[in-house]
Amino acid sequence: MNFTLLAAYSLSIVTLLLTPGPVVALVTATAAQYGYRRAFITLVGTNGASLVLIALAALMLAGVVSISTIWLGVLGLAGSLYIGVMAINGMRGKIPNFAPGARERDNSGLIHGFLTGVANPKDILFFVAFFPQFIAITQDFATSILTLTLVWVIFDVAVLSFYIVIFKRWMPARFTRHSLFISSLFLLAVAIFGVIYNVNALQILSLAN
Repeated sequence: MNFTLLAAYSLSIVTLLLTPGPVVALVTATAAQYGYRRAFITLVGTNGASLVLIALAALMLAGVVSISTIWLGVLGLAGSLYIGVMAINGMRGKIPNFAPGARERDNSGLIHGFLTGVANPKDILFFVAFFPQFIAITQDFATSILTLTLVWVIFDVAVLSFYIVIFKRWMPARFTRHSLFISSLFLLAVAIFGVIYNVNALQILSLAN
């Protein structure tokens, strides 16, 4: 085990998770508006999206799949547009796709968390471009993937749970609507930046080809 590389990977994860982004904005807004249960179900969805991105990165490293730069740009653009729609809904005072029944609401929270996580440009960039740099953490490929995945899950759940508890316990109820609006405004800024960045990247790639 390369513990120096493991420490660097752990530090990069914590830095990534502590930096505000679509996932943090979603889980905190959900905690403020709907409470602990829905927020933690949403967390499960976002974590599941991370596992899908890790699996994709592993398949790329193993040479099983290959994704062109153009497709990464298209994926980033689609993710930014989805986050933009979610932000607009949030600014209107609601987190979309929650059905009336308790079970349906929970399922919607899980799906909404997953879609937000898998469309998150920050996570896509991390797992596709940055994650492969730590694959030499052990001499065995499968062991390295399992170790990196386990470390990610631990830190992801811990940091997002911290955000949920802090936001729900210490955020006054009268500020709930304001916090939702601020989170949604931040998401909209992320979406606009993502759209501009990916459109420019796709234009450059098209000219190069």
